[in-house]
Amino acid sequence: MGVSSEPGQKGVNWSNIAVGGIMNMVTTLGQPLEVLKTQMAANRSQSMWNACKTVWGRGGVAGFYQGLIPWAWIEASTKGAVLVFAASEVETAALAAGINPGFAGLLGGMTGGVAQAYATMGFTTCMKTAEITRAKTAATGVKPPSTWAVFADIYRREGLAGVNKGVNAVAVRQCTNWGSRMGFARLAEDSIRKIRGKGESEKLGAVDKIVASSIGGALATWNQPIEVIRVEMQSMAKGTANSNRPAKLTILNTLSFIYKENGIKGLYRGVTPRIGLGIWQTICMVSFADYVKAWVKKQ
Repeated sequence: MGVSSEPGQKGVNWSNIAVGGIMNMVTTLGQPLEVLKTQMAANRSQSMWNACKTVWGRGGVAGFYQGLIPWAWIEASTKGAVLVFAASEVETAALAAGINPGFAGLLGGMTGGVAQAYATMGFTTCMKTAEITRAKTAATGVKPPSTWAVFADIYRREGLAGVNKGVNAVAVRQCTNWGSRMGFARLAEDSIRKIRGKGESEKLGAVDKIVASSIGGALATWNQPIEVIRVEMQSMAKGTANSNRPAKLTILNTLSFIYKENGIKGLYRGVTPRIGLGIWQTICMVSFADYVKAWVKKQ
C-alpha cells in the first residue's frame, strides 16, 4: 500500500513521502498547538494565557512537547500514509467521475479521515491525551506514573477497548476535519482561480495555495465541540470531585455533561490554538502534498 502504480510514478512510495511530511508537521508547530488545545479543552475554565502558563510550568519548552515521544511520533509515522493514500485515491476517482473539485476534496478527506481514525489513531490520541492530562494527579501530591505505566495500566484494566477509548469520537472528528479541510481548501482554490481569471487546468502559485489551505484549515474548526468531547472522553480526570461526570462516557452523554457544566463556550474551548493547528496541518497535507505529487509525476 502506498506505492503508486500510475504511469511515470513507478516505484514511488507515497507512505514514505507522507510520513516525512507529517513527522515534520507534528515535530515543528503541530505538537505545541496540540498540547495547548488539549489543555484548554480538558480545563475549560482556563484562558489561553493561563493554559500557556500551566503548560510552561510542566517543564518550560518541553512542556509544549508533552506526548510527542512516543505517541505523537507513532501516530505521525502511520496516519500520514493512511490519509494521503486513501484521500488521494478517492479524490482522484471522484474527479475522474466528473465531480467538482470541492466535493471531490470533501469525499477524499472524509474517507481518509475515517481510515486514519480506525487504522491508527484510536490508541495514539487516547495515550497523547492521557499523557497531557495525567499531570492532574500531581495536584493531589501523588507523582504521576510514567507514560508506559499509564498505557500498561489501562491495557491491563480495560484491554484494547481501554486504549482505544474515544475512537468513535476520533473518527467523527477526523471525518469532519479532513473532509472540511480538503473540501474548503479546494473551494478556496477554485475561487482564487476565478478571481485571477485562471482556468481549471492552470496551476496556482505557492502563495495562493497557502492562502487556500489556510482558509480550509481555519474553517474546518467548526467541529471544535467534537474535539472537546473527544478530549473529555480520553481525559485522565476520573478522580475529580465533580459527581456529575458520567462514569461511562459516550459521545452523547459527554456532550450533555460539557454543555451543562460550561455551556456553548465550553464546547469551543481551545478553538484558537486549533485554528493555528488546522492551518498548519492543511498547508502540510494539502498544499505540500500537491507539490510533492506534481513533482513525482515529472519523474
